[in-house]
Amino acid sequence: MEFLVTTITLTLLVGLLISPILLIRFINRTKIKYKFVSYLTIGVFLTALLTIFAWWAYTSDLLLLKHYGYDIDGMNETEFYRKVLPENLDKVKSLETSIMGIGWPLKAIMSFVFYSPYLLIIYGVTYLIGRKTRKAELQKL
Repeated sequence: MEFLVTTITLTLLVGLLISPILLIRFINRTKIKYKFVSYLTIGVFLTALLTIFAWWAYTSDLLLLKHYGYDIDGMNETEFYRKVLPENLDKVKSLETSIMGIGWPLKAIMSFVFYSPYLLIIYGVTYLIGRKTRKAELQKL
């Protein structure tokens, strides 16, 4: 179960990191007039789709808690940990702590705040690299 959760989490994380690079390559190969606006628009929509990562982090913790036998509807500590094996108790307590705090919708909103500069940095770096290679090609002619 943990392998499946880890695989899905890593896939979503790689998707977040790779999607702007693939998007800018796709846009540069097309004949779109306003590339920056297109990049930002599609990038925001892709980011919205990939912020499922915030939801998945919360849901995967709940799935793992249920898998380990944790009773989320319990009324006290003995009911919570009644079916949890002693060797899994530390893992369950850390998972229980991770689901507390701010909820996944706020985490998704914060991912936009922290991820938006990444979109701009990727665009800026590819723009500067493209400009430098064009300048080098013009100097060769």
